[in-house]
Amino acid sequence: MRTFHSPHRSFPLRLKILLLAILFSLGGARPGTAHSMEWDRLTEGLAVAVWNPPSACQDVPPLVVLEIDPVQYRFSVHYYRQEPIPEPPDIHEWQARTGHDLVFNAGLFRENFAYLGLLYGNGRSLGSKRHGYWMGLFVAEPNGAGDRPAGILDLAADSFDEQRPPYHEAAQSLMLLDRTGKIRVRQTGKLAQQTIVAEQQDGHILVLKTTAMTSLFAIGQCLHEAYPNIRQAMAMDGGSSSDLSISPVLIQAAEQASGRHPWASLLNTGPSGHIGLPAVIGISPRRQGFKP
Repeated sequence: MRTFHSPHRSFPLRLKILLLAILFSLGGARPGTAHSMEWDRLTEGLAVAVWNPPSACQDVPPLVVLEIDPVQYRFSVHYYRQEPIPEPPDIHEWQARTGHDLVFNAGLFRENFAYLGLLYGNGRSLGSKRHGYWMGLFVAEPNGAGDRPAGILDLAADSFDEQRPPYHEAAQSLMLLDRTGKIRVRQTGKLAQQTIVAEQQDGHILVLKTTAMTSLFAIGQCLHEAYPNIRQAMAMDGGSSSDLSISPVLIQAAEQASGRHPWASLLNTGPSGHIGLPAVIGISPRRQGFKP
């Protein structure tokens, strides 16, 4: 910040304080930044909001953002062939079947519903192999003491032993934004609905769902520039597979407490409706807080 000096006398102290307050307000919680979001706390450890990105992110639509405290919530990976059920359920069927407070789509899959990348649930491999180019790995529920309850591994820099997995739950997909601030996807111009999983500086996990089609590169750039709390992020499956569902009980409780919220009308919307998802990630409250 430049300092201005008068050739005759310095500014009065009161005026200096006023100018500093103006500069602080301009550089602080600007409209559209993460700081200006209005959160609705659904339960202890789970909050939801709508983030309207700033004008600099002109190609990024509003996003529904779920903030999860992994000390209060545990994550579980589900794959339909392990249930077992004959075909992949849609997002609402998954939520009803599992009873999770929140369910969102995991990574990408083939036309035969085989998952593309590493996928672990309850400490077991669910039959898929490591993808050679996708370096994002969401992990949760560590085996060892002292490890964080959930987070993102960047397989370009972090190790993951497939024979002795350090986490019970894991799902591989595209690295979007790494710890250095680098956007790890190409600018292709392809537009689609997107689901993003991000790790905050404080260890909380974010699940972000777009409300309209956009590009992964635009989201990565916007998160880097306008959401400074995010440490790193990865992209789960996009397009018609981009989906999430909050427990109807939680939505109903929120509406009874303070009326209908803006995020409620933006959830689970899309021109193609809901499709079957072979793999999902769900969260449920811990009976006791996470104990490392």
